Amino acid sequence: MHLDVQDLRNFYYRSMLGRAAQKAIRDKVVALWPETQCKGQTVAGFGFAVPLLRPYLKTARRVVGLMPAPQGVMPWPAGLPNVSVLVEDTLWPLDTGIVDRLVVMHGLETSETPSQLLDECYRVLGPGGSALFIAPNRAGLWARSDATPFGYGRPYSLGQLEAQLREHGFQVERHLSSLYQPPSAKRFWRKTGAFWERAGHQVPVILAGGVLMVEVTKQVPAPKRPGLAQAVRRPLKVLEGLAVPEPSTPRHGGL
Repeated sequence: MHLDVQDLRNFYYRSMLGRAAQKAIRDKVVALWPETQCKGQTVAGFGFAVPLLRPYLKTARRVVGLMPAPQGVMPWPAGLPNVSVLVEDTLWPLDTGIVDRLVVMHGLETSETPSQLLDECYRVLGPGGSALFIAPNRAGLWARSDATPFGYGRPYSLGQLEAQLREHGFQVERHLSSLYQPPSAKRFWRKTGAFWERAGHQVPVILAGGVLMVEVTKQVPAPKRPGLAQAVRRPLKVLEGLAVPEPSTPRHGGL
């Protein structure tokens, strides 16, 4: 079941812990996809991914925030023309292959139809396009705390998440994690949050971060045309069908 959009907004925009989590994850996203790399592209986010999309508002050709109906929608970004829209998990108002970059956060683990959702992600992503799936780490502390949105839904292990993405045609490119600081609003942990994020790079992904981040690409296989190889191998018979010339018969009594 998707979380309520008001709870997500309050966490990410009105709590110190949520703001710290937003910054830690967004920094990783921008490190993977610099703003200049997304210049002129269509960038979309599903679930509650809008806190991660702000850096692309100035450079991307189009930014779209897709918010699932059970969650609800809010206008975003504040002070600018709205780009968020309410959608069904498996029915997005986007043309096939139109998205260059897709971010999914608080969408996969809370969806009641994750398989169909991944099919929709694959549909809207263009050939060679990239998607970033962000989900609670089963081995992390954040998935065990109800004080954050990552404590809801189905947490994943890295192997489970990558296997599910491969089953739906995605090619896994790389993975990393974020949110190494404990999910606590206490002053000590907030003040040392940056230290824990830096230190987390030295710890294996599966043992540390509160969220897993898996980048995938959409690789479309070349279409196969039955019988084409056999047709090409056959010699071209340009003069086929023309009569074969026959030697002329000499006339009797001729000179």
